[in-house]
Amino acid sequence: MPDTAPATPHPYQSLTPDAVLDALSGIGLYGDGRLVPLSSYENRVYQVGIEDEKPVVVKFYRPGRWSDAQIQEEHDFALELAAAEVPMVAPRVIDGRTLHHHAGFAFSVSPSRGGRAPELDDFEVLEWIGRFLARIHTVGAKRPFVHRPALDLKNFGIDSRDWLLGHEMVPLDVQKDWERACNDALDLIAGTALSTGAGGRFDSELRSLRLHGDCHPGNILWTPTDREGGGPHFVDLDDARTGFAVQDLWMLLSGDRAQRTGQLSGLLDGYEQFRDFDRRELALIEPLRTLRLLHYSAWLARRWQDPIFPITFPWFGSSDYWKGQIQMLQDQCEAMADEPLYA
Repeated sequence: MPDTAPATPHPYQSLTPDAVLDALSGIGLYGDGRLVPLSSYENRVYQVGIEDEKPVVVKFYRPGRWSDAQIQEEHDFALELAAAEVPMVAPRVIDGRTLHHHAGFAFSVSPSRGGRAPELDDFEVLEWIGRFLARIHTVGAKRPFVHRPALDLKNFGIDSRDWLLGHEMVPLDVQKDWERACNDALDLIAGTALSTGAGGRFDSELRSLRLHGDCHPGNILWTPTDREGGGPHFVDLDDARTGFAVQDLWMLLSGDRAQRTGQLSGLLDGYEQFRDFDRRELALIEPLRTLRLLHYSAWLARRWQDPIFPITFPWFGSSDYWKGQIQMLQDQCEAMADEPLYA
């Protein structure tokens, strides 16, 4: 079990409601006293009522995670998408800037948007989302990220394994079995396009591009289609990276193989109305799922000194947790050896 007693106070402990309101007043936005924390573990996000204006969402970035240049690339990508009439909730430009600073925190301000999770068992909803994903990727393919990393074997897989083992996060009674299962999975991924060549760039015939990167149902807000501007709104480019288009599709698939095949067909029916999709990328779905599994464990362990993590994830770090991870990695090895989905 990771140590739950931080040696020093976590930076977020200084992010009091007064600090949030002071940050906003520093850029000319004055809170009216309404401040609601929104669901976010990596960053701290609040909906704040503003005097004589509509509420805003203010996002305080986790110190030390991204550089200012990397955050700015997120903002610039969001603004590009909004300019291309993709329904991406982009940060507001205030005094010519989207990235602001206060008391050691980088932060941004966005309009507040409501909505619910999309109904992914509805073919028309899937088709609609697929069309907008294609438009996101059309913009994403126009130029590369300069500062943001790739979603690849090294960054999500090898680095995650090495950090967990190097920091002794896996209990000794299961460590060897976990390391063996992990290495078996990474060896299989090493034979795919997710492996990197010299300089960390993809060594592949497949084309990489700027991605949303974390396009799960919680990052798509659906509004009624009988209203102006209804349909999907995409949020949270915090995990935007360079990668392959299929990364932004596979997290929208769930259920058994037949269900996932049907969902994939709906997404691609919409996607290919605007952009070609290389079917060879479908072989990357299970390797990407495996990398996310490893990255998730490392993410929890790296964040354990943030007080919200032990409270929210009390089951993390036990031998039973890691035994479950071993089984999932073994299952993923079988899935990666199976025929990929096809639609």
